[in-house]
Amino acid sequence: MTQVHANKSIKSIFGVTLMAAALGITACSSPTHPDVKARQDIMKNYGDSMKVMGGMVKEPDTFDAEVFQEQAAFLAEESKTPWNHFVDAEAVGNAKEEVWSNNDDFIARSEDFQQASAELNMAASTATSASDIEAAFGAVGKSCKSCHDDYQVETDN
Repeated sequence: MTQVHANKSIKSIFGVTLMAAALGITACSSPTHPDVKARQDIMKNYGDSMKVMGGMVKEPDTFDAEVFQEQAAFLAEESKTPWNHFVDAEAVGNAKEEVWSNNDDFIARSEDFQQASAELNMAASTATSASDIEAAFGAVGKSCKSCHDDYQVETDN
């Protein structure tokens, strides 16, 4: 009987210690600012969409006009969404300080991206092959890259 009681006590102590450690780690980690989280989620969705379309551009024999059109329409609509999450200069995340100090250019780049996405969506609406959208897709990629080069902190990911 004593042995059973001792095992339960050890398990209880171990469980409480493990829970305390987990709570301590959680308390020490800083929460992500809601704007940073929103931007990250939106940009991840952009990336996922670009991967689907990019796969079809790289391997034209896999081109599926319907899927490409869905992805292009998604990107065109979502291209309007992250910019209101760049208002609070305290919500830095992976954004460089230049987002706020050179905000006119940053806004112009966001508008360029929205325009390129709209043009891709328009090209996709009548596309029957990857060659029909290749130039417009490339313009979206260049738009993404130009903004990230100047306004995103480089990460190891």
